[in-house]
Amino acid sequence: MSSSPEQSSEGLDAAALKPLVSSKLAVPCSTRRIAARERLLSRMLAERRRRCFVLQSPAGYGKTTTLVAWCRALAPFGYDVAWLSLDAADNEPSVWLDYLLASVARVEPAIARDAVLLQGLGRGQEDMERAIIALLRGIVEHRRELVIALDDLHCLTDARILEALQWLLDYAPDNLHVAFASRGPIPLSMDRLRAQDQTIELNLSDLRFSADEAERFLKAQLGEVDAASARRLNDLTDGWVSGLQLFSLGLKKKRRAPTSGAIDLTIQEQVRDARTFALYFEREVLSKLAPAELDLLTRAAACDRFCASLCTALFERNETDHARTAQLLTRLENDDLFIAPLNATGHEIWYRLHPLLRHTLLERFESWSDGTRREVHARARQWFLAHGHLGEAVHHALKAGEPARAAALIEECAQSLFLNGQMRTLASLVRQLPLAQVQSSLNLRIWMARQQLFHMESEACAASLDALDADLPAQAAADRFKVLVLRVALAIQRDDASAAAALLSKLLDPPPSADAVTVAGCHNVLSWIHMQRGEFEQAREIQQAHGHGTGGGAALIGTAAGTLMGRCFIGLSYALEGQMNQAERVYRSVLREAERHGRSCNQPACVAAALLGEVLYEQNQADAARELLERRADMIERVAVADVVLRGMLVLAGARWAAGHRLEAFAWLERLEDYGVSAALPRVLGASLAAQVFRRLSNDEFSVAQACLERLRALADATPAPDTPIFDGLRFAERSAAIRVHIATGDFEPAALALDETIAWCETHRRQGYVAKLRLQRAVVDMRMGRASAARANVVAALGIGHRLGLMRSMLDADPSVLDLIGGMAREEAFDPVLTFYVERLQSAQPRPPHVTPAQSTSTARRRAAGDGIKALSEREVEVVRLLGEALSTKKIARTLGLSPETVKWHLTNIYAKLGVSGRDEAVERMRDLA
Repeated sequence: MSSSPEQSSEGLDAAALKPLVSSKLAVPCSTRRIAARERLLSRMLAERRRRCFVLQSPAGYGKTTTLVAWCRALAPFGYDVAWLSLDAADNEPSVWLDYLLASVARVEPAIARDAVLLQGLGRGQEDMERAIIALLRGIVEHRRELVIALDDLHCLTDARILEALQWLLDYAPDNLHVAFASRGPIPLSMDRLRAQDQTIELNLSDLRFSADEAERFLKAQLGEVDAASARRLNDLTDGWVSGLQLFSLGLKKKRRAPTSGAIDLTIQEQVRDARTFALYFEREVLSKLAPAELDLLTRAAACDRFCASLCTALFERNETDHARTAQLLTRLENDDLFIAPLNATGHEIWYRLHPLLRHTLLERFESWSDGTRREVHARARQWFLAHGHLGEAVHHALKAGEPARAAALIEECAQSLFLNGQMRTLASLVRQLPLAQVQSSLNLRIWMARQQLFHMESEACAASLDALDADLPAQAAADRFKVLVLRVALAIQRDDASAAAALLSKLLDPPPSADAVTVAGCHNVLSWIHMQRGEFEQAREIQQAHGHGTGGGAALIGTAAGTLMGRCFIGLSYALEGQMNQAERVYRSVLREAERHGRSCNQPACVAAALLGEVLYEQNQADAARELLERRADMIERVAVADVVLRGMLVLAGARWAAGHRLEAFAWLERLEDYGVSAALPRVLGASLAAQVFRRLSNDEFSVAQACLERLRALADATPAPDTPIFDGLRFAERSAAIRVHIATGDFEPAALALDETIAWCETHRRQGYVAKLRLQRAVVDMRMGRASAARANVVAALGIGHRLGLMRSMLDADPSVLDLIGGMAREEAFDPVLTFYVERLQSAQPRPPHVTPAQSTSTARRRAAGDGIKALSEREVEVVRLLGEALSTKKIARTLGLSPETVKWHLTNIYAKLGVSGRDEAVERMRDLA
């Protein structure tokens, strides 16, 4: 196991790590002596409601200055601005997305919260698209006007990033505006926006200084300048702002008055473009700096940004030299030597060099010896590390030729990043290392396996764990235990309860050297295994004994997310027993605390929300469950284990069904089916098929229900039964679906036999919530077979369980005739007062017909509303809504139109808003009104 040689010497404060360069996310400070571009600003402010703003020209024409001034001028109009200064290091999708979301989060963290959770959870562009669409949903909910300003867009060439930017433009809601500054053409398709008059595109001809602007600029630089000289200079430079600035600098350096004669003497090199800029700067500026000043700027150019204390550290100067350095940087800024202030942090002012100046200085830096360059990077690494800037410290360690030291820094900070929910940052840092360096560190390999698990890359994670098992020395007990816990967690993620339970005995005795995070993870997987075995008290005791629950115990020293996830397991253990009221209290507490913790606890927040949604649906609060889960559905699918995804999607299907939106209900069941197929999860697929059987029977589609049952039986036959004492969810789904078909088709004898077997099986596994529903079904069968007394006994038993556990929806969904059966028995012979009260609650929960407004009852008004909505639809949205009318699923619509499912979902959201409907069923109905 590699270790860090600097863990004691460098004194890193892990809690202060700042992996992202925050100065890139701040609107740069205004350059005090650059004349304002009133002409451009007035135009851009007048057209501020346009979708896209483009400033495109070669270097030195004031793109950034103009964009900065415009962004600052938007504040009085109530606009928020998310700024991002790009550079070559951002031309990697995950890095770029990190910065984009961070820039938007600076405006309001809630805007990017869902996108941050989704980003990078898997591979491929579909995952990037999920994050972009989640960001757009957050912008819609933000409601205020938002500008996303990307400076130096020419640094981005990766096709995946450009496609994501295209989505940002194509799907942009009305309150989003995107601004680009670039040296080259914008590599995006904007023809549609141009046709809709939604762009402002400023090019070289717009950004050139006019004669009046040049005169004002030169007067600001030099004092009085006659108009003719200013015009002559502007013509010479072709309105190039940097060229004018260089001429002004030349006059000041030569101490010439800005007279016509002095200007004519200065016009010798004819500085017209970026190529001659470097030559001019080398001769007229750098050559006139003192050697120490030139050395300072050359060293500073090795860093993307710099401040006085960093420059001092590059020389190891004393405090007096630090003061002199700060004064020098201030003077160079005041003299307009192409050094721009970024923002102030504490007592430091951060600067960056003009890109052309930096290029000139880097050429000088590259001419130095390897040893000198490495020494500069080593000093930069020390400074950035001491000040908590891990990403830049790693970058400079690698530039200094110290990959082992860079790896040691990452190892030292890995746990801190993990505890703060920054697994993607950790992965990004590791990717900078040479592959051989990563492979030589067992510790980094364990962290990468953990990351693969987090991002649900199950095959890659399994391969990593196998390799670690082969390479870890026998005496590395703590590391071997980490791998064991990760392997069990992987089995849980794959919904392989048997594989997880088979490792139970090895989890019971963690080595004394195991760290707190691993031990906490061990407790969580142990709880999950015990729940699958029906050992609910043991599952809760594990959590409560280590401070996860509400029953005391020592507080866990580890990750807050892990602690909250443990509490979710406590709630789930209650829910599996059917104790929904107890589960609700736990889930609400976890959700409240997880949201307070922010990004680091996004995963337990999603899990708690999904499980709370199940409780709300069980309590017959279908609308509340849908509102809680629908906007989180993508996140739940990406970050939660299969059992949680299964519960969340079944709730969404049931909530849509309860609202009368049957197409929407089937769409959620199809999505759950797709999830089960793509992830190879038989239990999930089986649960979807069983729910489809139930809903198809309710829809009188008996042949479709029978076909689903046959698929379910074939799936169960092809899937080995668990070889450990755990609850077999797939077989339960098969039995439940078969029982419903038997009852619906009048096969009461096989229904009764299956019910008795299934009730006994559920009681053995202590699934009392299922027992209550099954006993109601048994009562229905008894009554139809003429066994009234047996039917009443089963009803009383079911009501007793249901009242004790707080069940509502599962009782109502047991069979369409349940309420009539119970009501008839109550009229014949009253139940005891407690059960009578419970029956009244069930009867009051009977779904009511939807309220029909007078406007809705008038077909003419409905046609008019539908017609107005149709006119607002785009051509693509019309195609989508046409396919909706053919009852195609989201996936089939995507396949038909050559789109991704995420794009279709976004179109559906817009269609519903334009038509004023809440889902597929109402949209189709509106379309039919036009027929």
